[in-house]
Amino acid sequence: MVTGAAAPVRPPGARSIDEILADSRRRLRRLTPQEAYGRVREGALLVDIRPAAQRAAEGEVPGALIVERNVLEWRFDPAQDARLPEATGYDVEVIVICSEGYTSSLAAASLHDLGLTRSTDVVGGFVAWRAAGLPATGGGHTPS
Repeated sequence: MVTGAAAPVRPPGARSIDEILADSRRRLRRLTPQEAYGRVREGALLVDIRPAAQRAAEGEVPGALIVERNVLEWRFDPAQDARLPEATGYDVEVIVICSEGYTSSLAAASLHDLGLTRSTDVVGGFVAWRAAGLPATGGGHTPS
């Protein structure tokens, strides 16, 4: 057991993930699961960025567009050939959902960087969505 080890010195300009997350969230108008559900019913795109194993274990939102996190920006940048048909322009309303609402905040802020300023995420993610009794299928397991 190592005791008395000094904490690593942060290089100039480096930020902690907590700082990055807070900065990302300041740029968003995050939605409760109920607000997100209402926006989706009005035409917003709900985009689930969880990996397949996590969706299988936790469940899914019927009708959500599945775009795993590692390709999100390429699929939604209107200037990219790899964009999805749903990426019709910079005014698309994208609501990102992950498991608990952390990764989705970072992802939605990244979409803002692309110019999709109507992007946001769901507070509490899929866990909160399901707890709110909103439409969900499958799951019921905790991913390992």
